[in-house]
Amino acid sequence: MPHFIFKEILSVTMILFAIIDILGAIPVIIQLRQRAGHIESEKASIAVLVLMVSFLFLGDELLSIIGLDISSFAIAGSIVIFIIALEMVLGVNFFKEEAPESVSIVPLAFPLIAGAGTMTTLLSLKSQYQTQNIIVGIILNTMFVYLVLKNVQWLERLFGKTGLHILRKAFGVILLAIAIKLFRSNSGL
Repeated sequence: MPHFIFKEILSVTMILFAIIDILGAIPVIIQLRQRAGHIESEKASIAVLVLMVSFLFLGDELLSIIGLDISSFAIAGSIVIFIIALEMVLGVNFFKEEAPESVSIVPLAFPLIAGAGTMTTLLSLKSQYQTQNIIVGIILNTMFVYLVLKNVQWLERLFGKTGLHILRKAFGVILLAIAIKLFRSNSGL
């Protein structure tokens, strides 16, 4: 019988909340919505949930089957995040215009929300917390992600065009720093 421990659930939820940083990703989400026309919040949230739970159970095995270690996976994710951040800071599009159906999964659900940092964190949490408590933390974070994605148009109106421009540049620099930190911590530099 699984034991749900509130303290563990709270810890896991807060750790994942900090790593996912959905509030910090709002400018990127708005930019993706403007580019694609809309974001399928349900589809993106389900993809995030499936990715995180799958990686919790199969992450180590999956990476070893394809001959990758977690560091290589994290570095690849950091490069994608780096390019997205450059787009935000420089106002240039490196990625081709995505079809509206695909922007909800790539790059939104993966690697922006459930990216290399989140996946590496899940593997670390697995060694410290009971699986059922991690799953509850994942579900709670996915619900919050859904709420943010569902209300992205309202958030866009709240910030306005100038506010979004400032947020996009500021969070672009923060995203660059996160990408570089993720790259450095996994490359041994």
